[in-house]
Amino acid sequence: FRNYAQQYTLDVLLGYANRHLHDLSRRYRLQRINGTLALVVIDQDMGDEQRSVHSLSGGESFLVSLALALGLASLSSNRVRVESLFIDEGFGSLSDDTLEEVLDVLEDLREERVIGIISHVEGMKTQIPMRLEVRATEAGPSTVKMAIANIG
Repeated sequence: FRNYAQQYTLDVLLGYANRHLHDLSRRYRLQRINGTLALVVIDQDMGDEQRSVHSLSGGESFLVSLALALGLASLSSNRVRVESLFIDEGFGSLSDDTLEEVLDVLEDLREERVIGIISHVEGMKTQIPMRLEVRATEAGPSTVKMAIANIG
């Protein structure tokens, strides 16, 4: 019974995650392997070829992980309001076009919740309107500065 309940919950989570993954990349879809809790990636550009999650590149893996995290936030928001989401790194593994698409999706989500991004990608500075910049100093403690990008 426990396995059945877990498989059902995972299927619901994958439904939410696939909606977010569609916004991030229409190429991929996640699917549970029947009778297990294991996942495969369906590559829709390759005739719905099933790929192991271990075959994903760094950028692909980031997109799938982000979709799962957003799906988990959607799943939990049925009972508890999730008002913030923090994403730590992974942006450096994305191409410029994919990074732009991810940032567009995150910008749309900003209407629903606070989005916090932790990144060292220099190019993101011009695309994120409000940020906290943490800089190491030679004296030891870091400095924190609020920065507002000049967008547009």
